[in-house]
Amino acid sequence: MASHLHRLLLLFLPSLLLFRRGPPPPPPTTPSPSAAVYPVVLVPGNTCSQLEARLTDAYEPPPESPQCGARERGRWFRLWRNATAMDDPAVKPCIVDQFRVVYDPAARDFRNVPGVETRVIGFGSTADFLADTQANKDLCLGTLVEALQQAGYRDGETLFGAPYDFRQAPAAPGQPCRAFARFTRRLRKLVERASRENGGRPVVLVSHSQGGYFALEFLNRSPPSWRRKFVKHYVMASTGAGGFLLGMRNLVSAPDQAVEAPDALVALPSPTVFGAGTPPLVVTRERNYTAGDMSEFLTAIGVPPLGVTLYETRALPVQLGFRAPVVPTTCINGIGVSTMRQLVYWDGNFSETPEVVYGDGDGLLPSASILALDTVIGGDPRQEYYKSIKLAASHAGVVSDAAALKRVVDEILWSNPM
Repeated sequence: MASHLHRLLLLFLPSLLLFRRGPPPPPPTTPSPSAAVYPVVLVPGNTCSQLEARLTDAYEPPPESPQCGARERGRWFRLWRNATAMDDPAVKPCIVDQFRVVYDPAARDFRNVPGVETRVIGFGSTADFLADTQANKDLCLGTLVEALQQAGYRDGETLFGAPYDFRQAPAAPGQPCRAFARFTRRLRKLVERASRENGGRPVVLVSHSQGGYFALEFLNRSPPSWRRKFVKHYVMASTGAGGFLLGMRNLVSAPDQAVEAPDALVALPSPTVFGAGTPPLVVTRERNYTAGDMSEFLTAIGVPPLGVTLYETRALPVQLGFRAPVVPTTCINGIGVSTMRQLVYWDGNFSETPEVVYGDGDGLLPSASILALDTVIGGDPRQEYYKSIKLAASHAGVVSDAAALKRVVDEILWSNPM
């Protein structure tokens, strides 16, 4: 009955709002190009940042693809996203090999394949967010960028972008993670520059999807005094407090990703939301698995022991440390979309396609992960202002569908002076 009522509400209400601590901000105003506004810094979702690479003399191509060493050394080329190369059967294995990261036990960190150097394109600007198709434009904040520009924002003046190496997710505090440390330094300098060039006004930080994990870790690892001075408002779109199941299903089909793609571990379901006392995430005849059993599940599907260790030491502490940023925060999420909430491998054969049980969510994030934000962030007594907005929209639709996009832009503009 509750589920049926929930669906009925979605038919008649464009959004559901929950307010926590603090008065609502003043109504939005649309700035003119010359108006004084709080600058905006956007942190996009997974795969939306673009990467370049170059090869050094240390690069050794895979034995089965010797042509991968034929590229001119020392010259930068597009690594991600290079749709033309991925469509070429002779070039695709080269891109796949050069895109990988490997774990260095001596450094206790991930690094590029030997002989491959990479860099993020266009840091500070939104111009290089991935947008080669309409779907990518919607997912990668291109539609939001256009809406903000129509509202008077200008790229590089009042509107800035913070792309990142999405292959390497933040690691637990105390664990080396050079990629995230570099991103943190660059983002801090960008926020300070955006503030300085706009009359000392603090920024409105806006993230989408996986960008929320990066932005939230960035905020939580920044000194409180710095946050108070430089961050006016944080708008986090399509990010849940408990991860999602798609990563589990992907690891079943490619368990080596746990040691070759650290981002595969960061958004696994969190024991904080999907642990003991919650319905199992994976069901088999012999046993069930909640997020509290994730290490056993990873072992059962064939993840190498190193991958399980990396989950326990690098990814899990980040999940358990998901907490309020202690800056004025608005969380905007979609609901009302059929979303994976349970995988059934009844015979215990993980090589077979699972039966998928669906529930409510945004198509990627289950509703439990979304609702947990109201407890984890909204329930933190240190969080003076928190607002939760639930929209009838998909994961990407939150930042692209017309009605949802307007709500996101309104939240950004609310910060501006009258």
